[in-house]
Amino acid sequence: MNPLWKPRELLTEAEVPSKVEGQWPSLIGKILAARGFAESAEVEKLLFPKLADMKDPLSLKGMSHALERLGKAYLNNEKICIYADFDLDGTSGLALLKTGMLALGFPEVLHYQPKRLSEGYGFHAAAVEELHKQGVSLIITVDVGITAHAAVNRARELGVDVILTDHHLPAETIPDAFVVVNPNQGDCPSGLGFLCGAGVAFYLLRGLKRYFQDHPQLPKNNWDLKEVLDYFVIGTLTDMVPLVEDNRVLVKHGLVKLAETKRAGLRALLEELDLVDRPLTSQDVAIRFAPKLNALSRMESGVLPIDIFLLEDAAKARSMVREVMKNNSTRVQLQNDAEIEAQELLKEWPHKDFVFVASKSFHRGVVGLIATKLTQVYNKPAFVGSLGDDGMIVGSARLPQGQEACLVEAMSSAQELLSRFGGHSAAAGFEIAETRVSNFVEKLSGHFSDLREKPKPLEIFYDVEAKLSEVGASLMKWYDFVGPFGAGFSIPLIHFSNVQVLSKRELKGGHLRLKIADAEGQSSSEALLFTPTPRQLETLQNVPGFYNVLGELQWNYFAGQKTIQILIRDLKAAT
Repeated sequence: MNPLWKPRELLTEAEVPSKVEGQWPSLIGKILAARGFAESAEVEKLLFPKLADMKDPLSLKGMSHALERLGKAYLNNEKICIYADFDLDGTSGLALLKTGMLALGFPEVLHYQPKRLSEGYGFHAAAVEELHKQGVSLIITVDVGITAHAAVNRARELGVDVILTDHHLPAETIPDAFVVVNPNQGDCPSGLGFLCGAGVAFYLLRGLKRYFQDHPQLPKNNWDLKEVLDYFVIGTLTDMVPLVEDNRVLVKHGLVKLAETKRAGLRALLEELDLVDRPLTSQDVAIRFAPKLNALSRMESGVLPIDIFLLEDAAKARSMVREVMKNNSTRVQLQNDAEIEAQELLKEWPHKDFVFVASKSFHRGVVGLIATKLTQVYNKPAFVGSLGDDGMIVGSARLPQGQEACLVEAMSSAQELLSRFGGHSAAAGFEIAETRVSNFVEKLSGHFSDLREKPKPLEIFYDVEAKLSEVGASLMKWYDFVGPFGAGFSIPLIHFSNVQVLSKRELKGGHLRLKIADAEGQSSSEALLFTPTPRQLETLQNVPGFYNVLGELQWNYFAGQKTIQILIRDLKAAT
């Protein structure tokens, strides 16, 4: 089914703030108006956010109690452990909290992260017992723990206090920790529910720095919280939380901080990826930089993301980054091999509404990536599992972009067959015995068949219509300034009508590079189409030809030069 293209509701064109009077391209005003920013005061706040306008960390429920406990831990010289999730949100929160606490003067701050493959997600009671044996009397969780009743109860039994910081939604009851700091616990008045796990950790650190300043018996120093915004920006952009309010201002400043970071590990990786000596965008971090780090926790090959984050030795950093890139190449190869095998196994797949595939040769760390690829190939929900020697399948499920359904609801229809499952509507995980797969597939078939009887067309909303002649360096200066873009403030999607596609060239990985021009042939541009769908490939059989294009604007950096290119999200033959 072809997606429907719809413009966002266009409001009165955005007013130009006095700071930028006379410089504003009309297209920028139209984009902001399409997003609902029309009044000058709203536009001013969006374009010139101030760190001074951020919410007070003490507005978070439990924050004062947490700070008092940390002050006591400092005065009593207690051994503290930061227990963080293994993903980049948890790792970023761990890095910024540990760095800040050591800078404030805490003498001994350990850290612990469960292994993705061997331990799995969560705050685990066994880890609490081990930390207690090491003399830890206070645990601070980051990005994890809001449903971990067993681990929190075990800590209480052992006399270990837990400051539980998280941002995930709680279950019906909240663990009986010493204190819980989570903006998404129902009665928290802070309005900070948009923070990721690293964001909550940053607000704890903000509160802690102020607490140290306000209490005479605690040490004082001039350490600046901006020093950890490079960590904050990685966690926030990779966890896909909305770039609104405090997140927006912190990410805007954090991108600058990351671009100029002196941290040996992060700097070496930026150099390796040719991301130095230029401004960083949120897409640079989320699409090019972060996946290389994420692959470390997926593969568990020895080096972990936290090792890169905290590394100080430049020579060692270069060596470690070579390991990062080697690890990523291994991940890419395993993923490619698995995608080929998956498509081969699915050749005779009988169900029209979804796909399910599992294999012993699928590495558990890449099943989510394979599922994402299969949604692009088949435009259907994809369930992909890694079969272990114990007969259990650990897998991930993904929805095609823009499809209205809920994977958790789908799996709930067969919950009696699953050992465990959970996640979000478009991305979820599951575990099931191989012997139950046929019944599981049957249940999914019934669920998706019911949904098919009331199909909803896929709709893609674009911001504005424009001509290629409007795209130039002046526009791009403002386009970049309107950023950062991400969840909650997506990259502007522009509709170009009746564009000539003059040529196409296939790149490594099946992507396409196109040469496009306006109908008169006076303005032209390079364009990229990543992972084209079968429908898009069929549509492009008539090149050269005329097409309507939905695309995003971006800079292409190559051989020391930067040029404008259009990243195509969809295209149709012009009629």
